[in-house]
Amino acid sequence: MKGTLFTPLPPDLPEELFDTLAAAGDVRIERIVSRGHASPGDFWYDLDRHEFVLLVRGRAGIAIEGRAETVVLAPGDYLIIEAHVRHRVEWTDPKNDTIWLAVHYSAETGGE
Repeated sequence: MKGTLFTPLPPDLPEELFDTLAAAGDVRIERIVSRGHASPGDFWYDLDRHEFVLLVRGRAGIAIEGRAETVVLAPGDYLIIEAHVRHRVEWTDPKNDTIWLAVHYSAETGGE
């Protein structure tokens, strides 16, 4: 199967777009597209699996609970968020599409 992360995107994107590209066992790979989206101020992701996030296009800021500074990501930057580390999207570029590649996996799958 062949695809592209840059598939034409809808002109209107009222909510972030999540597409599962592949999944097997306890691993899921997804494309996320943001256009100025951010998590609500009182919301935290608290996932039961690790997440490897690669920023492919755009810019974004991720808040991690307990850290004073927002982690800023530019194209090519990645972040590994361990299971149950609370985090949220503080901001994404409002003028350009921010494209993420996220890999969700359990601790038993591997990783650092």
